[in-house]
Parts: sequence; C-alpha cells; structure tokens
Amino acid sequence: MRITWFGHSAFRLDFGSKVVLIDPFLENGVFKGDKAAAAKGATHILLTHGHFDHVGSTVEIAQQTGATVVADYDLAVWIGSKGVKALEPMNTGGSIELGGFRVTMTQALHSSGHLDENGVSQYLGDPHGLIVAPDGEDEPVVYAMGDTGIFGDMKLINELYAPTVGFVPIGDRFTMGAKTAAYACRHFFDFDLVVPCHYATMPILDQTADRFVELMESVRGTTVKVPKVGEPFEVEG
Repeated sequence: MRITWFGHSAFRLDFGSKVVLIDPFLENGVFKGDKAAAAKGATHILLTHGHFDHVGSTVEIAQQTGATVVADYDLAVWIGSKGVKALEPMNTGGSIELGGFRVTMTQALHSSGHLDENGVSQYLGDPHGLIVAPDGEDEPVVYAMGDTGIFGDMKLINELYAPTVGFVPIGDRFTMGAKTAAYACRHFFDFDLVVPCHYATMPILDQTADRFVELMESVRGTTVKVPKVGEPFEVEG
C-alpha cells in the first residue's frame, strides 16, 4: 500500500486498483501541492464526519472523478444534496464490501455538523472512525480514527479488526492530545505503524508531533512515521 498524507486528517491510499481518499481537506494550509493531482484516479472517498475540515473537497473531487463517497447516512444524504450521485451510506458498527476492500465504521467521541448560511450548525450524523481492510493478504489494515477522544472500547476495535496501521489525531483541543493519543496506542492497540495527524494546520492545535513521538519511543514493535506532506511512502501488510 502506498500512503500519502496531505496534512490535517487527509490521506490517500493506493492499493491494488483502488485509490481511496480519506477526509480530503486539501485546503488545510500546509498542503501546497496540486489538488487535481492529489485526487487523480480516486475511486472512493471515505468521510469520518461532517466538519468542514474533513469533508473538504469531497463534492468537487467526486464530481470530477466519479469516486464513490462512503459516509454516515445523514452525511451521505447531505453530500447527495450537493449533486454527488455515487454514494454508500452506512453507520456505526456496519461494514460494507467495496470490490477490493472492506470498510467498517467504528464509534468516535466528537461531533459532526455543518454551518448553514445563517451560521447555525446543521446535524450531519455521528462522528466515526474507519477500518479499511484490503482483500489482499499482503496489504495492511488501516484504522483512521477520525476526530476522537480516548475511549475504552478502542481495545475491542483492536481485537475485532486487528488494524496494523493507525492514523491517530494528536493536536489536542478538538481531539486527543499527544499524551492521551500515546496512551491509547500503548494500551489498546498493536499497531505496526502509527501516523499522527490533525495537528499544525490551525494555530489553536499543537504545532508539531514531537511530544507524541517522544512518548511513543518506549513502545516496542510500533514505528511512528511523521511523513512529509504530499510525499508518499510504502507500507506492507
């Protein structure tokens, strides 16, 4: 699997014939590349929740590429109202097969909504994490936590789905901070690789992953990867 981080919680996964975008907020300020190139060939867009910094360019990319959008039911209906036709609605605990990989929605502790033209928050379903499990045995199982606080049932997620790669929010204020995120990774998961995310893109978030990396140094068997924005890297299963 080739993984590319575009800053914040935006990722691209290339595996087999699939190009999967997760939370494609490409206007995050740290991604300086070409949006069209970042989304080129997208077959699927997976959304953890409805906040602007996760939905991002979803509608535009889906209309340009024909990518199928996978989202919580309420969020999927809202995306559909913007003209997107290829939709796969689902909800907490459900799994769907997408021809080459399987997606499961887990719970997350956060909120989900969109500000309308009057500045009033519009409910867009619950927030979620996402398990992405490719069909190929040599591909990693990815857990994109989305925006979340820590919760004890993370241990059940590990037992049920055995993710080997984790995209972990560490920026604090709206999600786990470095200390809590490191605790979750140490005590609830058996990740081979952890990629910190949801930091540095806004002044009110933690600006580096340094503290998280430091706290994870004693975790045997888990590598922390702090990738450069827009530069892909390879991960084996």
